[in-house]
Amino acid sequence: MKKHDPNNERIKRQYFTFLKEAKRQNESSVDAVAKALSRFEIYTKHHEFKTFNRHQAVAFKKHLAEQKGHQSGKKLSKSTLHSTLTHLKRFFEWLAGQPSYKSRIQYLDAEYFNLSEKDARIATARREKPVPTLEQIKHVINAMPTTSEIELRNRALIAFTLLTGARDSAIASMRLKHVDLTAGSVHQDAQEVQTKYSKTFTTFFFPVGDEVQQIVADWVVFLRKEKLWGNDDPLFPSTHIALGDTRRFEAAGLERKCWRSTAPIRKIFHDAFNNADLPYYNPHSLRNTLAQLGETICQTPEDFKSWSQNLGHEKVLTTFYSYGTVSNQRQGEIIQGLTSKKLASQPSVKEFAKELAREMADLT
Repeated sequence: MKKHDPNNERIKRQYFTFLKEAKRQNESSVDAVAKALSRFEIYTKHHEFKTFNRHQAVAFKKHLAEQKGHQSGKKLSKSTLHSTLTHLKRFFEWLAGQPSYKSRIQYLDAEYFNLSEKDARIATARREKPVPTLEQIKHVINAMPTTSEIELRNRALIAFTLLTGARDSAIASMRLKHVDLTAGSVHQDAQEVQTKYSKTFTTFFFPVGDEVQQIVADWVVFLRKEKLWGNDDPLFPSTHIALGDTRRFEAAGLERKCWRSTAPIRKIFHDAFNNADLPYYNPHSLRNTLAQLGETICQTPEDFKSWSQNLGHEKVLTTFYSYGTVSNQRQGEIIQGLTSKKLASQPSVKEFAKELAREMADLT
């Protein structure tokens, strides 16, 4: 069976370059596009893209709707269908304008990748995401062991994520010099730290508790005074793996290097929440916790603007739209509170009727 088409591979590389250089998309976004194209090529048995037409789009859409996820064993979600088909639609729209393709592909044929309006609404509907409470995160931190330097690192890692709201990619690449304990801040320099959209900004420690800040401070002091590490050394070093007494490779302290990926950070979070008998929350979910905390304690628009900038958002609406959803439980509490306040402040029906009668009598 044909496993690839050389012409397809060449034009895909051009498109990926276009996405990265012209559309400024990151590697993970491009990987999602590559996955969508791979699904389509497997379905068409790697036929050349020049053969694309609306019938292929309709047939693939039906085929994709019947596919099941490898892990869940259930049919793909509407959101997965929507994202996959959207990637394909944009690719073939772009392809229809390329030399040697525009005479073979009809631009409007890409429209046949669209889901029905009903399915599209289901796919793009905003759903409440599970968000850990501040108390749950602190419980996890307090339950973590601290007997080894690896365990100290793991506890400081979760405390630092809560204290700063930094993304895991930034944390994995951060150095000691980026943390200023005196100012209570972290300078996320895009030239050295893997920040989203390569933005450079300063984050001041969020008011999540002195004990959380102390854990981070103790960790920085440990690295500088006990390990004698300098400014360019990693803030959260990777684990050193060595051959142990049992002739097996095992953890043997800290490596003076940054992590190559964010996978170890997610594992630390997974293990910590699991050991605390709580459901797993990924590192990014702590940003949602901080956004909800900001909605609670910020009193003025300027307060929340500063809070939003501290999360690395240039626009307040980004914080509101992406992180600031009020939970269903909290929504109910607010509405019920407003209702009780309103009812408590209103006069009784009889008193209202008497007052109305008096006013009508005055008019006559």
